[in-house]
Amino acid sequence: MAAAESQFVAFAGSERIAFGPLGEVALAVRRRRDADPHASLLVFGRESGQVVDLDLRGDAAEIAARYAPAAAARRGRPKLGVTAREVTLLPRHWDWLARQPGGASVTLRRLVEAAAKAEAPGGDARARTEAAYRFMSAMGGDLPGFEEAARALFANDRTGLADRLAGWPADIAAETLAILEG
Repeated sequence: MAAAESQFVAFAGSERIAFGPLGEVALAVRRRRDADPHASLLVFGRESGQVVDLDLRGDAAEIAARYAPAAAARRGRPKLGVTAREVTLLPRHWDWLARQPGGASVTLRRLVEAAAKAEAPGGDARARTEAAYRFMSAMGGDLPGFEEAARALFANDRTGLADRLAGWPADIAAETLAILEG
């Protein structure tokens, strides 16, 4: 599960049973599982289209606590979430980085942020397309017209995609398009 995900969707078979924050979705999945222990239940991150595994042990209060949003920021210096990793560069690159104000780390962070912003318009659409495909594959991979729908998705043919999804269960088709739209 991606930590940055804020919205989730749950399906029982081809029926959408919940949408919202993970805690609410987890409780809805638990209620459905209790009502029908043989139901085929899947939960997806709305932003990534990836399947999310849930721990549904315990009572409703324990499940809600397990999937409650992270606590609000505390006082003091914020935790930056910095991860140390190795970077291999040529000596001339290290020399250039050493001459930059703030040093290598600040310069590398600034360069990465600039590249991410420059990529955002196309990258964001590509990420949504890939998320929609992950969801489509999991929920509709064996449905009629899946290959044609996938081709339309990657060709950015929204009309063609909608036409191919028209014969699919309504909730699966709607969720595919919702993920694609962001």
